[in-house]
Amino acid sequence: MRVTRLTLSSTFLAAALLSSLLAACGGGNGDALTPQSKTFTADGGVSSFYQWNGSIPTTPGVLLQQEALPAAQVLPNAAQGIRILYSSTDGDDGKTAIYVSGDLQLPKGTPPAGGWPVIAWAHGTVGVADICAPSWTVRDPRDVDYLNAWLAQGYAVVSSDYQGLGTPGLHPYLHSRAEAYSVLDGIRAAIKNFPQLSSSVVIVGQSQGAQGAIATAGYGPSYAPELKLLGTVATGVPYQLQSVLAYLNALTAQVPTTGFTSVLGTLESYAWLGYATAERVIPNFLLSDHLTAKGKAFYSVVASQCLGPIEDYINQNKLVTSDVFSADVTDWATQVLQYSNYPTVKFAGPVFVGTGTLDTDIPTVVQYLFAKDACAAGSTIEQHYYAGQTHDSTVLVSLADSKPFVQKLFAGQPIASNCAALTPPP
Repeated sequence: MRVTRLTLSSTFLAAALLSSLLAACGGGNGDALTPQSKTFTADGGVSSFYQWNGSIPTTPGVLLQQEALPAAQVLPNAAQGIRILYSSTDGDDGKTAIYVSGDLQLPKGTPPAGGWPVIAWAHGTVGVADICAPSWTVRDPRDVDYLNAWLAQGYAVVSSDYQGLGTPGLHPYLHSRAEAYSVLDGIRAAIKNFPQLSSSVVIVGQSQGAQGAIATAGYGPSYAPELKLLGTVATGVPYQLQSVLAYLNALTAQVPTTGFTSVLGTLESYAWLGYATAERVIPNFLLSDHLTAKGKAFYSVVASQCLGPIEDYINQNKLVTSDVFSADVTDWATQVLQYSNYPTVKFAGPVFVGTGTLDTDIPTVVQYLFAKDACAAGSTIEQHYYAGQTHDSTVLVSLADSKPFVQKLFAGQPIASNCAALTPPP
């Protein structure tokens, strides 16, 4: 039997209820982490630009160095592309000074009075290997089209690679505070050092980047109160990720009937990238102690490849959790997934939420639950469903609604919430 969207939604509703119980068990972005030896690494393969040998400023958002992007990485609608390296704060322990890479794309033409308005782009899942950093490699064609659309509106685009992507140390994949601090400090570094930029910023993200964008909106008022963050655009919003454990178990249980599906393979790739970060946050944890022979082979791919080859490897080998991990992962994986939590769902600025009705990467029901909870908390939410659109295709289709949303934000016009009309996914 084919896994239908109804089956996915029903499974996720049950899993989401479980996640609220798991979240109540504590965890999250703890401030006391125990230094430890870490054997899993995905470092290397990038240029010396990504290695800072000087002292790291304790002030976050300081531009350390910049260089021109290779021509192939300058977006077609950009007049100039600049790779940047800047100081930030480790999002897991909340205090250690680190450095993060990213890039800035400037639109063509003459900046308006006050400078180019800024889109802070939070990218989706690319992997955890340094070579996957968007400032190092050529972007996915969909993202090129999407960012070109914002550049064509006369907005500069500043993008963070996120902590540990490109730069040393394992990328804390789906750790919300790490994503937020990286994005916020990239904004700081860009605005302080490029006078052609305005101080007005709208945060935009998709998938992992939707989580990063939402987290940035949540942490912004406390971590970077000086920034003028006007609002947020997010498509394919992750939420209550602790429920991924129950969800994956339910899908895996269907394999004898349905066969191995690409839906399962995609979700496993997301989950297992996240599980790799356990060494960052659990004292004395070594990932290799929990892997089978197949698991060790899989994580060697994770350490050196980006998302496409990782998903291909899972699907070609039809891997399920018991193939990769030597024992039940629930206890330690739950601890890791606590780091995905948002600090709040009450946001200072309006939030645009775009959901494709055929999204199975982040099932529609969980995106609805995010909008529902944010509305209940008093946030201004403009939510849209896109009929027949997937996790991927929603990004470009949603521009029809997100462009006017962003135009209103930069123009200082009010956003009308549609929380009163919010309905579960069709």
